[in-house]
Amino acid sequence: MNWVNASVSNYYSWLREKTHINQGQNSDWFLITTPFIGAFNDTIDLYAKKNGATITISDSGETLSNLELQGLFIQGSKRRKDILDSILVNYGISLINEELQIECRTENFAQAKHNFLSGITEINDLYVLSKHKISSIFKEDVRAFLDEKNIIYTPDFISKGSTGLEFNFDFQIARKDIEIVIKSFNSLNKSNLPSFLFSWDDIKPVREKITKKEVKAIAFINDYEKEVKNEFLDALISKNADYVLWSERELDKNRLLVA
Repeated sequence: MNWVNASVSNYYSWLREKTHINQGQNSDWFLITTPFIGAFNDTIDLYAKKNGATITISDSGETLSNLELQGLFIQGSKRRKDILDSILVNYGISLINEELQIECRTENFAQAKHNFLSGITEINDLYVLSKHKISSIFKEDVRAFLDEKNIIYTPDFISKGSTGLEFNFDFQIARKDIEIVIKSFNSLNKSNLPSFLFSWDDIKPVREKITKKEVKAIAFINDYEKEVKNEFLDALISKNADYVLWSERELDKNRLLVA
């Protein structure tokens, strides 16, 4: 086992160790404290309640409330509302009275919890839209780049992996002999890199069996605001995933990856 495989395994052991569950007094709701970082460097908390064979997962309204505390009001902008709605649809999340919720059957809880956390993480990133100098989120910049190069793609591509979990990629490009999945990172860090490597490693054999094509992954990384650590790039290379630094997107080698 190489160091990347060991690191990914350690990451999931760490997730289990850092996830804590408590039941509220006189309540059917369970509090699930996750190790994922929220808007104010606190942990993302989920609330779960079982009713027969159905489980409801909620954020108790904390996600949108935290955005408003940062100065971002979703309802004040049609564009922001459209982006939020797109995220909710992608992950099967409902918005009920400013509270995020997802319902699932008991046997689908793992996938639903995974989707819910992924959706909250993306919604938390919308805080960048509260800064007047930001005209678009990085995912939209990547989309514009693909459009500029006349690349035909499928946005918000979902694929099931060998573990049975479904993973969301920002874009998928289907060629005659190759399929490419793309994920954009406004910031590459120790939280989202292992998750991406796991999802890529999980779907690759399944997609190659289904499509009879070679399947590749590309990480588009915004390196304008923050320098990207070489160890992160080395990890991508070791798992045979390509990457494009945004400052180098016009280099021939990078344009050829998607052209």
